[in-house]
Amino acid sequence: MTFDFSNFINNFPILAIMSLFLGAFISSLVGRRNAKVRNTVVFLSMLVSLVLILALIQPVLLGGQVINYWLGNWEPVEGWAIGNSLEVDALSLFFALIVVVAVFVSGVYSFFYMSHDDSLVNYYTLFLMLSGSVLGLVLSGDLFNMFVMIEIMTFTAVALTAFRNHYEGALEGAFKYLVVGSLGSTSVLIGIALLYSQLHTLNLAQIASLLPTASSPVILIAFAFLFVGFGSKAFLFPFHPLAADAHAVAPASISLMISGVLTKCGVYGIIRLCYCLYQNMDQPFVQYFVTGVGVISMFVCVTMAFNQHNFKRLLAFHSISQVGYVITVIGLGSALGMSAGLFHAMNHTIFKGLLFLTAGAVQHATGSLDLDELGGLSKKMPGTCALFLIGAASISGLPPFNGFASKWMIYQATFQKAGETGNFFFVVVCVAALITSVLTLASFIKVAQSVFFGQLNPKFAHTREVSLGMRIPMWILSALCILPGLFPDQVQQWLLTPATQAATNASGYIDAAMGTGYAAAHGVESSLVSGFSLSGAWQPVMWLLLLISVTLAVCIVALLGGDEKATVTSEISAETDTDPKYDSFFSGEASVYSQVGGSDLFWGFKHNWRHYFSFMHNWHSGVVNDYTLYGAAAMAVALVLCVIFL
Repeated sequence: MTFDFSNFINNFPILAIMSLFLGAFISSLVGRRNAKVRNTVVFLSMLVSLVLILALIQPVLLGGQVINYWLGNWEPVEGWAIGNSLEVDALSLFFALIVVVAVFVSGVYSFFYMSHDDSLVNYYTLFLMLSGSVLGLVLSGDLFNMFVMIEIMTFTAVALTAFRNHYEGALEGAFKYLVVGSLGSTSVLIGIALLYSQLHTLNLAQIASLLPTASSPVILIAFAFLFVGFGSKAFLFPFHPLAADAHAVAPASISLMISGVLTKCGVYGIIRLCYCLYQNMDQPFVQYFVTGVGVISMFVCVTMAFNQHNFKRLLAFHSISQVGYVITVIGLGSALGMSAGLFHAMNHTIFKGLLFLTAGAVQHATGSLDLDELGGLSKKMPGTCALFLIGAASISGLPPFNGFASKWMIYQATFQKAGETGNFFFVVVCVAALITSVLTLASFIKVAQSVFFGQLNPKFAHTREVSLGMRIPMWILSALCILPGLFPDQVQQWLLTPATQAATNASGYIDAAMGTGYAAAHGVESSLVSGFSLSGAWQPVMWLLLLISVTLAVCIVALLGGDEKATVTSEISAETDTDPKYDSFFSGEASVYSQVGGSDLFWGFKHNWRHYFSFMHNWHSGVVNDYTLYGAAAMAVALVLCVIFL
């Protein structure tokens, strides 16, 4: 009897999920007695999950296989899915790779970062449950199983947000997350219930085979609820304040998980919803709607970052801004847009994870995240400073880092869409993407100045670099920031092209679960995307075009603020009478701490845009009732638009 490895590998997805949940159970049993045994269990559960998912790259991503695992061996009967399943195609595996890498890096970082906290048994139990739920969500082939994983994900994230409950705002942030996050989960549940009432199945593949021929207002209403629900998990506008409230108070390792992993679950859900289940991304309204939500999230959140004084809160707004990029190009409905969106989703997890870990290192070393209090830490934490600069350059889209490569594809995808359609809307989208990049770079200049450069605050004179155990995970992420930027063609070939083809090939997904020919029998034709050509990120002509475009974007930002030179000049004069930090240079002054903080840098820009920032300040009230109202309003708007235009 010979061992059939090809059949055995079909068990890897369920084993990867079980490894994390089983690790949570075992660590809760042994953790109170022996911390080393607990850490060993946590490490092994993460490692096993990572190795099992990596082992699927060859057969799934490179070989084109779709793994279907029916729980309890309940395979379809007479063309109907009667059991739950895991279905792993290249798209599912792409997001699973993002999850397991982020989980492993965050977990290793936690061993050192969280070592002085209490109740670590609870922390690691919740951490592994969160990790298992996210991995289970992206690998699930059943819509209700996705909801179950969303519920586990939401409540463990809420608990971990409040883990350091002695921090100011920790319980408040967790409560907001609980209330408004539950609103998003309820939206998903309503959408699932409506679909089940019409189609009588919960299997994703079978739903995808039945929806294109189903015509009912209930189906359209279900789409609106599901989109809003998944959008809330990605913290898209108007759910973005939740991310800021959670990131500011959660441990840095959990901020990495919320920003880099939980948001990708929402992105994955939207891709499956639009490209696989409803297959409606070719409809103009869906393209405008999805792209519009992405653009609003992208721009609003990058401007909100300018007014933040908390290091992690600023990073949180930037996180949703970058997710806005992803949703924007996914909404284009093109192969290039999907590929660019997937590339940036991967890169966002990497560079934003690195930035949150550097923020955690600063907090661990100084006990502060206040941008107006910090400064000059490059002298005390040179390694962390260098890693931060890599992450900042990556998120700002500077070469040769990964953010540059994916943003280049985003610019090309939006510009190409505008040229193909002749629609001015997509021209605006392209310009908005460029302006957002400019504002992102400006914002991280502010952070670098406020935290690492300038004069060192005497309060932090004895600050030291964090331990090697905390720096190694940051080194891993920094290396991942560099390699995709240097070798984008290889990333495109090995990761992005297979995932893009899987995302747009609904018939292949259906046949893998329900049997060959099932999709064609239900009128679902193969929708495998055609190839596309990249403009080439390293061509000198393209760099010149980018320089011209960025210059125009800077001019637009400046002009939109209006000409208020006299007012600004008078304010500068008033300030210089009382505060020497506005002088052109310092000479012969007393040796005292005088830092240009986060509130001062780019204050002229904020003054010119003061009416906009005043409105946004009032709109972001911090009141949970208001945020709940915004979520309910988003549901109402989505419902009305879908009923009218779909």
